[in-house]
Amino acid sequence: MKHSKNLLFIPLLIAIIFIACSNGDDSVTMVEDEEAPADTNYDITSILSKFEGTGLSYAINGNTVTFTTQNLPNHTSPYWPTNNPLYEAYNGTNSNWNINPNTIAEQNIVFTISLNPAEASNKQATGLGAIGISRNGVVFYNQYAGPDQPLTNEIDSFDQWLGHPQRTGQYHYHIEPTYLTQQFGEDAFLGLLSDGFPVYGPVENGEIITNNDLDAYHGHTTATADFPEGIYHYHITSQDPYINGNGYYGTPGNITN
Repeated sequence: MKHSKNLLFIPLLIAIIFIACSNGDDSVTMVEDEEAPADTNYDITSILSKFEGTGLSYAINGNTVTFTTQNLPNHTSPYWPTNNPLYEAYNGTNSNWNINPNTIAEQNIVFTISLNPAEASNKQATGLGAIGISRNGVVFYNQYAGPDQPLTNEIDSFDQWLGHPQRTGQYHYHIEPTYLTQQFGEDAFLGLLSDGFPVYGPVENGEIITNNDLDAYHGHTTATADFPEGIYHYHITSQDPYINGNGYYGTPGNITN
């Protein structure tokens, strides 16, 4: 009788251990899922046809796209040489405007960007210089005029379309490229950052986007006209950091110039 009682106890003990271990594994999995990047299957191939500009081309190679741009804006500016047909004296609204000493010059900038952007486990800060490419081939810069230097004074050198060239003639946008938003709409797709995630204008669903609507990287995940099933994307706003926040949401590609 003593042996029979022990035999009945063993299955009960095994069942208790199994249940306890199962509950422990479930708890660990839930924590890992919450901390891990979102599991998404984004594909930005459909948006590539919107890129068009002077000296701009792209080629798909496997799961990446390579953009090559001469970085020449397709709009007027006082920073063009005076003999260029696109030269136009400043006629914007900034009463404090001051021209900087630089002139727009042809570049050779190459971006290699993933066609399937995904959230990065370790976010990387954006650097000075090009961090993305707009749909007309002009590069995006971040919110700094130099290392940790705000755009406060530099904004006064932005032309009527809110861009300007740096010392080597590389024209760029730090803030809203108004030529593009006037042409395509304030809710339109404006370009890509180097991590492959799209950049949109300052309006969504008829409402002006503010920094409070966005995460630390200056983006969020919602449906857009180009991605009706939803995609993470950045928004340009009227407040610092304008295009991008505390780094890339995804893993940046390669940029050479």
